[in-house]
Amino acid sequence: MQGADVFFLLMGAILVFAMHGGFAFLETGTVRHKNQVNALVKILVDFAVSTVFYFLIGYTIAYGVGFFDTASAIAGGAPGYEAQGYTLVRFFFLCTFAAAVPAIISGGIAERAKFAPQAMATAALVGLFYPLLEGVYWNGNFGLQESFFKDVLGAPFKDFAGSIVVHAFGGWAALGAVLMLGPRIGRYEGRGVASPPSSIPWLAMGSWLLCIGWFGFNVMSAQKLEVVSGLVAMNSLMAMCGGIIVAYIVGDNDPGFVHNGALAGLVAVCAGSDVMHPLGSLFVGGVAGAIFVQMFQISTNRWKIDDVLGVWALHGLCGLWGGIACGIFGLTLLGGAGGVTFASQLVGSIAGAAFGLLVGLGVYGVLKITVGIRLTPDQEHRGADLSIHKIRANPEEDVRTFAT
Repeated sequence: MQGADVFFLLMGAILVFAMHGGFAFLETGTVRHKNQVNALVKILVDFAVSTVFYFLIGYTIAYGVGFFDTASAIAGGAPGYEAQGYTLVRFFFLCTFAAAVPAIISGGIAERAKFAPQAMATAALVGLFYPLLEGVYWNGNFGLQESFFKDVLGAPFKDFAGSIVVHAFGGWAALGAVLMLGPRIGRYEGRGVASPPSSIPWLAMGSWLLCIGWFGFNVMSAQKLEVVSGLVAMNSLMAMCGGIIVAYIVGDNDPGFVHNGALAGLVAVCAGSDVMHPLGSLFVGGVAGAIFVQMFQISTNRWKIDDVLGVWALHGLCGLWGGIACGIFGLTLLGGAGGVTFASQLVGSIAGAAFGLLVGLGVYGVLKITVGIRLTPDQEHRGADLSIHKIRANPEEDVRTFAT
């Protein structure tokens, strides 16, 4: 059975790893053509940096398990490690979750952020701050789940697959980063018209990759075959469809809203996907689709927060809604499986989001003061592709143009 669990969780890790390709193509299709290479490279490098620092520091902070032993010990079930390398494949699975935090932030700070400082921020976020929240909510660190949430608020805080731990934390940290960075040149000057997506097909492919991988993200958060539930798959499917339909209606047929509406629904359902009724999940996903469409427009147009991909609205607000909604639609009164309280979900969700915002402001604020986090005006005008990577997304087109 242990070998089956290893394979099960490995497949989950691979599915969530594939989601990072979705993050990359969603950003690539949204940003202007002169920043597409940067989007692709940034997501991949952030994943590598996340993996190394989660391996060296983060996983130990969250779960008290390190890997500084012989290969035979850590793979063979020595004290502290489960047999057949289950601990190792669990690290891989949870690492793909941790790496989603900088991938979320990447979309918010696109087109004007320096590359190296973003890698530094990734190291701090995934190596230290994210594991602190993860450890409290998913491993019971510091005893808060028992001594506060259960004893005071009536039930442990429920976040089955990361509406708060991953998405709200990442989305609110992204808001802090965006505020520290400031808007792109010309974004709110004069007419202040936003640039349209550079490639709807790339954006759509990114959404599809994320949607497919999300069923590994949610369903395989069970982490053991004996407790896996088809209810999680059904709830994920219904929330995704609710997000799509409502975003289509509220967003006036806009393809960007439709494809992000699917993600909004999936973000929101993560927390309660193992306790809500499918009809409750459909409603939760639909509300999330409306939240994304409305709050993306309000925050970027009215409040002038230059969040390029709308990651605060998508992950921060929809994640916050999902954590709270678990305490509503997870109740037996509304057809849920129970084991949750509204008070616990409300407090735990707000606390996770607030922690993300403080971390985002702190990490990017320190980097802004010390090494700088923004490209120069000239580099931003040229685009991150040429300024950082010295090549465009389609270099052969430049050669043909020059030859002509």
